[in-house]
Amino acid sequence: MGILQELLKDIPVPKMLKVKQHFDDSKIENVVEELTNKLHREDVKQTIKPGMEIAIAVGSRGIDALVDITKTTVQFIKDMGGKPFIVPSMGSHGGATGEGQRDVLKHLGVTEESVGCEIRSSMEVVKLGELPNGLPVYIDKYASQADGIVVINRVKPHTAFRGSVESGMQKMISIGLGKQKGAEACHQLGFKYMAENVPAMAQMIMEKTPFLFGVATVENAFDRVARIEVMLTNEIIEKEPELQAQAKQLLPKLFFDQIDVLVIDQIGKNISGDGMDPNITGRYPTPYAHGGPDVNKMVVLNLTSETEGNANGVGTADFTTQRLVDKMDLEFTYANGLTSTVVAPTKIATTLPNDKEAIQAAIKTCNILDFTKVKMVRIKDTLHVSEIEVSEALLDYIKQHPNIEQASDPYEFNFDANGNLF
Repeated sequence: MGILQELLKDIPVPKMLKVKQHFDDSKIENVVEELTNKLHREDVKQTIKPGMEIAIAVGSRGIDALVDITKTTVQFIKDMGGKPFIVPSMGSHGGATGEGQRDVLKHLGVTEESVGCEIRSSMEVVKLGELPNGLPVYIDKYASQADGIVVINRVKPHTAFRGSVESGMQKMISIGLGKQKGAEACHQLGFKYMAENVPAMAQMIMEKTPFLFGVATVENAFDRVARIEVMLTNEIIEKEPELQAQAKQLLPKLFFDQIDVLVIDQIGKNISGDGMDPNITGRYPTPYAHGGPDVNKMVVLNLTSETEGNANGVGTADFTTQRLVDKMDLEFTYANGLTSTVVAPTKIATTLPNDKEAIQAAIKTCNILDFTKVKMVRIKDTLHVSEIEVSEALLDYIKQHPNIEQASDPYEFNFDANGNLF
Protein backbone atom coordinates (compact mmCIF):
# COMPACT_ATOMS: atom_id res chain seq x y z
CA MET A 1 0.00 0.00 0.00
CA GLY A 2 1.41 3.38 -1.04
CA ILE A 3 1.45 6.49 1.10
CA LEU A 4 -1.67 7.95 -0.59
CA GLN A 5 -3.64 4.75 -0.01
CA GLU A 6 -2.47 4.71 3.61
CA LEU A 7 -3.69 8.28 4.11
CA LEU A 8 -7.07 7.57 2.53
CA LYS A 9 -7.89 4.01 3.61
CA ASP A 10 -10.00 5.00 6.63
CA ILE A 11 -11.87 7.90 4.97
CA PRO A 12 -15.54 6.84 4.78
CA VAL A 13 -17.57 7.33 1.61
CA PRO A 14 -21.12 8.30 2.68
CA LYS A 15 -24.36 6.63 1.71
CA MET A 16 -26.10 8.53 -1.07
CA LEU A 17 -29.69 8.99 -2.20
CA LYS A 18 -31.26 10.12 -5.43
CA VAL A 19 -33.17 13.43 -5.44
CA LYS A 20 -35.06 15.41 -8.06
CA GLN A 21 -34.68 19.16 -8.39
CA HIS A 22 -37.64 21.01 -9.85
CA PHE A 23 -37.25 23.94 -12.26
CA ASP A 24 -39.54 26.08 -14.38
CA ASP A 25 -40.07 24.06 -17.57
CA SER A 26 -42.15 26.62 -19.48
CA LYS A 27 -41.27 26.55 -23.18
CA ILE A 28 -42.50 27.64 -26.60
CA GLU A 29 -44.43 24.73 -28.07
CA ASN A 30 -43.99 25.77 -31.72
CA VAL A 31 -40.73 27.67 -32.16
CA VAL A 32 -41.06 27.92 -35.96
CA GLU A 33 -44.52 29.47 -35.75
CA GLU A 34 -43.46 31.93 -33.05
CA LEU A 35 -40.36 32.97 -34.97
CA THR A 36 -42.24 33.29 -38.27
CA ASN A 37 -44.75 35.65 -36.67
CA LYS A 38 -42.02 37.84 -35.22
CA LEU A 39 -40.01 37.93 -38.44
CA HIS A 40 -43.06 39.25 -40.27
CA ARG A 41 -43.14 42.46 -38.28
CA GLU A 42 -43.41 45.25 -40.82
CA ASP A 43 -40.25 47.05 -39.67
CA VAL A 44 -38.28 43.80 -39.87
CA LYS A 45 -39.59 43.01 -43.36
CA GLN A 46 -38.59 46.49 -44.54
CA THR A 47 -34.90 45.80 -43.76
CA ILE A 48 -34.70 43.42 -46.75
CA LYS A 49 -34.84 44.57 -50.34
CA PRO A 50 -35.04 42.19 -53.33
CA GLY A 51 -31.64 41.02 -54.53
CA MET A 52 -29.78 41.78 -51.28
CA GLU A 53 -27.07 39.26 -50.31
CA ILE A 54 -27.51 38.68 -46.60
CA ALA A 55 -24.99 36.97 -44.30
CA ILE A 56 -26.55 34.98 -41.44
CA ALA A 57 -24.16 34.49 -38.51
CA VAL A 58 -24.53 31.09 -36.84
CA GLY A 59 -22.32 29.98 -33.96
CA SER A 60 -20.67 26.97 -32.35
CA ARG A 61 -22.68 26.26 -29.21
CA GLY A 62 -25.59 23.87 -28.92
CA ILE A 63 -28.80 25.91 -29.17
CA ASP A 64 -32.24 24.35 -28.97
CA ALA A 65 -34.01 24.21 -32.35
CA LEU A 66 -30.98 25.79 -34.05
CA VAL A 67 -31.60 24.11 -37.39
CA ASP A 68 -35.30 25.05 -37.40
CA ILE A 69 -34.53 28.64 -36.37
CA THR A 70 -31.83 28.99 -39.03
CA LYS A 71 -33.95 27.37 -41.75
CA THR A 72 -36.94 29.59 -40.89
CA THR A 73 -34.76 32.73 -41.03
CA VAL A 74 -33.27 31.64 -44.35
CA GLN A 75 -36.73 31.05 -45.83
CA PHE A 76 -38.01 34.40 -44.56
CA ILE A 77 -35.13 36.23 -46.27
CA LYS A 78 -35.81 34.31 -49.49
CA ASP A 79 -39.51 35.17 -49.28
CA MET A 80 -38.57 38.83 -49.01
CA GLY A 81 -36.44 38.54 -52.17
CA GLY A 82 -33.08 38.33 -50.42
CA LYS A 83 -30.22 35.93 -51.11
CA PRO A 84 -29.11 34.47 -47.77
CA PHE A 85 -25.87 32.64 -46.96
CA ILE A 86 -24.46 31.31 -43.68
CA VAL A 87 -21.26 32.64 -42.09
CA PRO A 88 -19.85 30.50 -39.25
CA SER A 89 -19.47 32.91 -36.34
CA MET A 90 -17.53 31.26 -33.56
CA GLY A 91 -14.33 33.16 -32.91
CA SER A 92 -11.45 30.67 -32.92
CA HIS A 93 -13.48 27.49 -32.51
CA GLY A 94 -13.18 24.67 -35.01
CA GLY A 95 -9.40 24.79 -34.86
CA ALA A 96 -9.48 28.36 -36.21
CA THR A 97 -9.83 27.11 -39.79
CA GLY A 98 -12.59 27.70 -42.33
CA GLU A 99 -13.13 23.99 -42.87
CA GLY A 100 -13.04 23.33 -39.13
CA GLN A 101 -15.79 25.88 -38.53
CA ARG A 102 -17.88 24.39 -41.31
CA ASP A 103 -17.47 21.01 -39.58
CA VAL A 104 -18.61 22.50 -36.25
CA LEU A 105 -21.81 23.72 -37.93
CA LYS A 106 -22.30 20.29 -39.47
CA HIS A 107 -21.95 18.72 -36.02
CA LEU A 108 -24.76 21.04 -34.87
CA GLY A 109 -26.91 19.94 -37.81
CA VAL A 110 -26.46 23.13 -39.82
CA THR A 111 -25.56 22.20 -43.40
CA GLU A 112 -26.38 23.73 -46.77
CA GLU A 113 -28.94 20.97 -47.25
CA SER A 114 -30.59 21.25 -43.83
CA VAL A 115 -31.10 25.04 -43.87
CA GLY A 116 -31.42 25.64 -47.60
CA CYS A 117 -28.58 28.06 -48.39
CA GLU A 118 -24.87 28.29 -49.06
CA ILE A 119 -22.27 28.31 -46.28
CA ARG A 120 -19.25 30.59 -46.85
CA SER A 121 -16.54 29.76 -44.34
CA SER A 122 -13.20 31.51 -44.09
CA MET A 123 -10.99 32.94 -41.35
CA GLU A 124 -10.27 36.10 -43.35
CA VAL A 125 -11.37 39.28 -41.63
CA VAL A 126 -11.57 42.99 -42.33
CA LYS A 127 -10.51 45.55 -39.73
CA LEU A 128 -13.26 48.11 -39.14
CA GLY A 129 -11.45 50.36 -36.69
CA GLU A 130 -10.21 50.57 -33.13
CA LEU A 131 -11.83 51.24 -29.77
CA PRO A 132 -10.60 54.26 -27.76
CA ASN A 133 -8.50 51.82 -25.69
CA GLY A 134 -6.67 50.69 -28.85
CA LEU A 135 -8.33 47.29 -29.34
CA PRO A 136 -8.85 46.50 -33.04
CA VAL A 137 -12.34 45.55 -34.25
CA TYR A 138 -12.69 42.90 -36.95
CA ILE A 139 -15.47 41.29 -38.97
CA ASP A 140 -15.64 38.23 -41.20
CA LYS A 141 -14.66 39.14 -44.77
CA TYR A 142 -17.72 37.49 -46.35
CA ALA A 143 -20.03 39.30 -43.93
CA SER A 144 -18.28 42.60 -44.67
CA GLN A 145 -19.09 42.17 -48.37
CA ALA A 146 -22.77 41.39 -47.83
CA ASP A 147 -25.64 43.83 -48.30
CA GLY A 148 -27.00 42.89 -44.90
CA ILE A 149 -26.08 40.95 -41.75
CA VAL A 150 -28.36 38.88 -39.47
CA VAL A 151 -27.23 37.17 -36.24
CA ILE A 152 -28.75 34.11 -34.54
CA ASN A 153 -27.74 33.28 -30.97
CA ARG A 154 -28.88 32.27 -27.51
CA VAL A 155 -28.70 34.80 -24.67
CA LYS A 156 -27.28 33.35 -21.45
CA PRO A 157 -24.96 34.17 -18.53
CA HIS A 158 -21.23 34.12 -19.25
CA THR A 159 -18.91 31.91 -17.26
CA ALA A 160 -16.06 34.35 -16.67
CA PHE A 161 -17.47 37.89 -16.31
CA ARG A 162 -20.58 39.78 -15.24
CA GLY A 163 -22.31 42.68 -16.95
CA SER A 164 -25.65 43.80 -18.34
CA VAL A 165 -24.59 42.06 -21.56
CA GLU A 166 -22.73 38.72 -21.37
CA SER A 167 -23.22 35.84 -23.82
CA GLY A 168 -25.71 36.62 -26.56
CA MET A 169 -26.26 38.97 -29.46
CA GLN A 170 -23.48 41.47 -28.84
CA LYS A 171 -20.89 38.83 -27.97
CA MET A 172 -21.79 36.97 -31.17
CA ILE A 173 -21.34 40.16 -33.18
CA SER A 174 -18.04 41.19 -31.57
CA ILE A 175 -16.30 37.85 -30.99
CA GLY A 176 -18.19 35.38 -33.19
CA LEU A 177 -18.18 37.46 -36.37
CA GLY A 178 -14.68 38.68 -35.53
CA LYS A 179 -13.31 35.17 -36.03
CA GLN A 180 -10.00 34.22 -34.42
CA LYS A 181 -8.53 37.72 -34.66
CA GLY A 182 -11.67 39.27 -33.17
CA ALA A 183 -11.77 36.74 -30.34
CA GLU A 184 -8.09 37.32 -29.61
CA ALA A 185 -8.56 41.10 -29.63
CA CYS A 186 -11.57 41.00 -27.30
CA HIS A 187 -9.71 38.76 -24.84
CA GLN A 188 -6.47 40.74 -25.07
CA LEU A 189 -7.14 42.93 -22.03
CA GLY A 190 -8.70 40.08 -20.07
CA PHE A 191 -12.15 39.37 -18.68
CA LYS A 192 -11.91 42.29 -16.27
CA TYR A 193 -12.88 44.61 -19.12
CA MET A 194 -15.01 42.22 -21.17
CA ALA A 195 -18.29 43.76 -20.01
CA GLU A 196 -17.13 47.04 -21.57
CA ASN A 197 -15.34 45.74 -24.65
CA VAL A 198 -18.00 43.33 -25.94
CA PRO A 199 -20.77 45.93 -26.34
CA ALA A 200 -18.31 48.59 -27.56
CA MET A 201 -17.03 46.31 -30.32
CA ALA A 202 -20.54 45.17 -31.22
CA GLN A 203 -21.77 48.74 -31.46
CA MET A 204 -18.96 49.70 -33.83
CA ILE A 205 -19.69 46.69 -36.03
CA MET A 206 -23.42 47.47 -36.13
CA GLU A 207 -22.70 51.12 -36.99
CA LYS A 208 -20.12 50.41 -39.71
CA THR A 209 -21.86 47.50 -41.46
CA PRO A 210 -25.36 47.00 -42.92
CA PHE A 211 -26.54 45.17 -39.80
CA LEU A 212 -30.25 44.27 -40.12
CA PHE A 213 -31.53 42.34 -37.12
CA GLY A 214 -30.83 39.55 -34.64
CA VAL A 215 -32.76 36.45 -33.64
CA ALA A 216 -32.28 35.79 -29.92
CA THR A 217 -33.45 32.87 -27.80
CA VAL A 218 -33.64 32.38 -24.06
CA GLU A 219 -33.75 28.77 -22.86
CA ASN A 220 -35.26 27.20 -19.76
CA ALA A 221 -33.44 24.93 -17.31
CA PHE A 222 -33.94 21.98 -19.65
CA ASP A 223 -32.33 23.72 -22.67
CA ARG A 224 -35.63 24.34 -24.46
CA VAL A 225 -36.58 27.67 -26.01
CA ALA A 226 -38.62 29.65 -23.49
CA ARG A 227 -38.52 32.92 -25.42
CA ILE A 228 -37.55 34.04 -28.91
CA GLU A 229 -37.18 37.63 -30.10
CA VAL A 230 -36.38 39.34 -33.38
CA MET A 231 -34.58 42.63 -32.67
CA LEU A 232 -33.45 45.50 -34.86
CA THR A 233 -30.11 47.17 -34.08
CA ASN A 234 -31.45 49.66 -31.53
CA GLU A 235 -33.56 46.95 -29.90
CA ILE A 236 -30.52 44.72 -29.39
CA ILE A 237 -28.83 47.45 -27.37
CA GLU A 238 -32.02 48.19 -25.39
CA LYS A 239 -33.49 44.70 -24.88
CA GLU A 240 -30.53 42.35 -24.53
CA PRO A 241 -30.00 43.23 -20.82
CA GLU A 242 -33.62 42.24 -20.16
CA LEU A 243 -33.11 38.90 -21.94
CA GLN A 244 -29.90 38.38 -19.99
CA ALA A 245 -31.75 38.91 -16.70
CA GLN A 246 -34.43 36.40 -17.71
CA ALA A 247 -31.79 33.86 -18.76
CA LYS A 248 -30.18 34.09 -15.32
CA GLN A 249 -33.55 33.60 -13.65
CA LEU A 250 -34.25 30.45 -15.69
CA LEU A 251 -30.77 28.98 -15.30
CA PRO A 252 -30.68 25.54 -13.65
CA LYS A 253 -28.84 25.39 -10.35
CA LEU A 254 -27.91 23.29 -7.38
CA PHE A 255 -30.25 24.30 -4.55
CA PHE A 256 -27.50 24.21 -1.92
CA ASP A 257 -25.70 27.24 -0.51
CA GLN A 258 -22.79 25.20 0.84
CA ILE A 259 -21.41 21.86 -0.34
CA ASP A 260 -18.46 20.06 1.28
CA VAL A 261 -17.70 17.88 -1.76
CA LEU A 262 -19.07 18.17 -5.31
CA VAL A 263 -18.46 15.14 -7.54
CA ILE A 264 -18.86 15.62 -11.30
CA ASP A 265 -18.82 12.47 -13.43
CA GLN A 266 -17.72 14.13 -16.68
CA ILE A 267 -16.64 17.44 -18.17
CA GLY A 268 -16.16 18.48 -21.79
CA LYS A 269 -16.41 21.26 -24.35
CA ASN A 270 -19.79 19.87 -25.45
CA ILE A 271 -21.03 20.47 -21.90
CA SER A 272 -19.67 24.00 -21.52
CA GLY A 273 -16.87 26.11 -22.96
CA ASP A 274 -15.37 25.73 -19.48
CA GLY A 275 -15.83 21.96 -19.41
CA MET A 276 -18.44 22.41 -16.70
CA ASP A 277 -20.64 25.46 -16.25
CA PRO A 278 -19.30 27.61 -13.39
CA ASN A 279 -22.79 29.05 -12.96
CA ILE A 280 -23.75 25.59 -11.66
CA THR A 281 -20.61 24.69 -9.72
CA GLY A 282 -19.82 28.12 -8.27
CA ARG A 283 -16.19 27.67 -9.38
CA TYR A 284 -15.22 30.37 -11.88
CA PRO A 285 -12.05 30.65 -13.98
CA THR A 286 -11.71 34.38 -13.21
CA PRO A 287 -12.51 36.65 -10.24
CA TYR A 288 -14.91 38.67 -12.43
CA ALA A 289 -17.91 36.34 -12.18
CA HIS A 290 -19.88 35.05 -9.22
CA GLY A 291 -22.90 33.01 -8.19
CA GLY A 292 -23.72 29.40 -7.35
CA PRO A 293 -22.91 27.29 -4.29
CA ASP A 294 -19.89 27.57 -2.00
CA VAL A 295 -18.05 24.31 -2.77
CA ASN A 296 -15.17 23.36 -0.49
CA LYS A 297 -13.71 20.56 -2.64
CA MET A 298 -14.60 19.52 -6.18
CA VAL A 299 -13.81 16.28 -8.02
CA VAL A 300 -14.07 15.60 -11.76
CA LEU A 301 -13.89 11.94 -12.75
CA ASN A 302 -13.84 11.71 -16.55
CA LEU A 303 -14.02 13.45 -19.94
CA THR A 304 -16.85 13.18 -22.45
CA SER A 305 -15.98 11.42 -25.69
CA GLU A 306 -17.23 14.44 -27.64
CA THR A 307 -14.60 16.76 -26.12
CA GLU A 308 -11.86 14.81 -27.96
CA GLY A 309 -9.33 15.18 -25.16
CA ASN A 310 -9.92 18.87 -24.46
CA ALA A 311 -9.95 18.97 -20.66
CA ASN A 312 -10.37 22.72 -20.25
CA GLY A 313 -11.88 23.24 -16.80
CA VAL A 314 -10.10 20.42 -14.98
CA GLY A 315 -7.91 23.03 -13.32
CA THR A 316 -10.89 24.56 -11.50
CA ALA A 317 -11.41 21.23 -9.72
CA ASP A 318 -9.33 20.13 -6.73
CA PHE A 319 -9.06 16.44 -7.62
CA THR A 320 -9.30 14.28 -10.71
CA THR A 321 -8.51 10.73 -11.83
CA GLN A 322 -5.70 9.14 -13.76
CA ARG A 323 -8.32 7.97 -16.25
CA LEU A 324 -9.20 11.57 -17.11
CA VAL A 325 -5.57 12.65 -17.35
CA ASP A 326 -4.76 9.73 -19.67
CA LYS A 327 -7.48 10.97 -22.05
CA MET A 328 -6.22 14.56 -22.14
CA ASP A 329 -4.99 16.12 -25.36
CA LEU A 330 -2.64 18.73 -23.94
CA GLU A 331 -2.37 20.67 -27.20
CA PHE A 332 -6.16 21.08 -27.51
CA THR A 333 -6.47 21.85 -23.79
CA TYR A 334 -3.69 24.43 -23.63
CA ALA A 335 -4.90 26.15 -26.80
CA ASN A 336 -7.97 27.19 -24.81
CA GLY A 337 -5.87 29.09 -22.30
CA LEU A 338 -3.73 30.72 -24.95
CA THR A 339 -6.80 32.09 -26.74
CA SER A 340 -8.77 33.18 -23.67
CA THR A 341 -5.65 34.28 -21.71
CA VAL A 342 -7.06 32.36 -18.71
CA VAL A 343 -4.76 29.42 -18.00
CA ALA A 344 -5.83 28.22 -14.54
CA PRO A 345 -8.60 25.96 -15.94
CA THR A 346 -6.09 24.10 -18.14
CA LYS A 347 -3.85 23.08 -15.23
CA ILE A 348 -4.12 19.48 -14.09
CA ALA A 349 -5.84 18.99 -10.72
CA THR A 350 -4.38 16.72 -8.04
CA THR A 351 -4.62 13.30 -9.68
CA LEU A 352 -5.61 10.08 -7.89
CA PRO A 353 -5.57 6.55 -9.33
CA ASN A 354 -9.35 6.01 -9.37
CA ASP A 355 -12.79 7.43 -8.55
CA LYS A 356 -12.91 6.12 -4.98
CA GLU A 357 -9.59 7.59 -3.95
CA ALA A 358 -10.34 10.92 -5.65
CA ILE A 359 -13.62 11.14 -3.71
CA GLN A 360 -11.93 10.08 -0.47
CA ALA A 361 -9.23 12.71 -0.98
CA ALA A 362 -11.89 15.39 -1.41
CA ILE A 363 -13.67 14.27 1.77
CA LYS A 364 -10.40 14.15 3.75
CA THR A 365 -9.53 17.73 2.78
CA CYS A 366 -12.98 19.38 2.95
CA ASN A 367 -12.34 20.87 6.40
CA ILE A 368 -15.00 19.17 8.53
CA LEU A 369 -14.52 17.41 11.88
CA ASP A 370 -16.75 14.37 11.28
CA PHE A 371 -16.22 12.79 7.86
CA THR A 372 -19.40 10.69 8.28
CA LYS A 373 -21.42 13.90 8.08
CA VAL A 374 -19.97 15.17 4.80
CA LYS A 375 -22.41 17.17 2.65
CA MET A 376 -21.66 15.64 -0.72
CA VAL A 377 -23.44 16.13 -4.06
CA ARG A 378 -22.84 14.08 -7.22
CA ILE A 379 -23.96 15.13 -10.70
CA LYS A 380 -23.47 13.55 -14.12
CA ASP A 381 -22.44 16.91 -15.62
CA THR A 382 -23.62 20.51 -15.44
CA LEU A 383 -26.19 19.98 -18.21
CA HIS A 384 -28.03 17.36 -16.14
CA VAL A 385 -28.92 18.61 -12.66
CA SER A 386 -32.62 17.81 -12.40
CA GLU A 387 -31.78 14.32 -11.06
CA ILE A 388 -28.74 14.18 -8.78
CA GLU A 389 -27.35 12.29 -5.79
CA VAL A 390 -26.73 13.70 -2.32
CA SER A 391 -25.28 12.27 0.89
CA GLU A 392 -27.32 11.31 3.95
CA ALA A 393 -26.14 14.43 5.79
CA LEU A 394 -28.34 16.51 3.44
CA LEU A 395 -31.50 14.44 4.00
CA ASP A 396 -33.14 16.83 6.47
CA TYR A 397 -32.34 19.79 4.22
CA ILE A 398 -33.93 18.27 1.13
CA LYS A 399 -37.05 17.25 3.04
CA GLN A 400 -37.64 20.91 3.87
CA HIS A 401 -36.73 22.39 0.46
CA PRO A 402 -39.71 23.23 -1.78
CA ASN A 403 -37.79 22.52 -5.02
CA ILE A 404 -36.16 19.20 -4.05
CA GLU A 405 -37.84 15.80 -3.82
CA GLN A 406 -36.35 12.61 -2.38
CA ALA A 407 -36.37 9.85 -5.03
CA SER A 408 -34.73 6.88 -3.29
CA ASP A 409 -33.61 5.44 0.02
CA PRO A 410 -29.93 5.78 0.98
CA TYR A 411 -27.50 3.31 -0.62
CA GLU A 412 -23.77 2.64 -0.84
CA PHE A 413 -21.75 3.66 -3.89
CA ASN A 414 -20.79 0.71 -6.09
CA PHE A 415 -17.11 0.69 -7.03
CA ASP A 416 -15.62 -1.91 -9.39
CA ALA A 417 -12.40 -3.86 -8.80
CA ASN A 418 -10.39 -0.87 -10.06
CA GLY A 419 -12.05 1.53 -7.64
CA ASN A 420 -14.19 3.26 -10.27
CA LEU A 421 -17.92 3.92 -10.00
CA PHE A 422 -20.23 1.68 -11.98
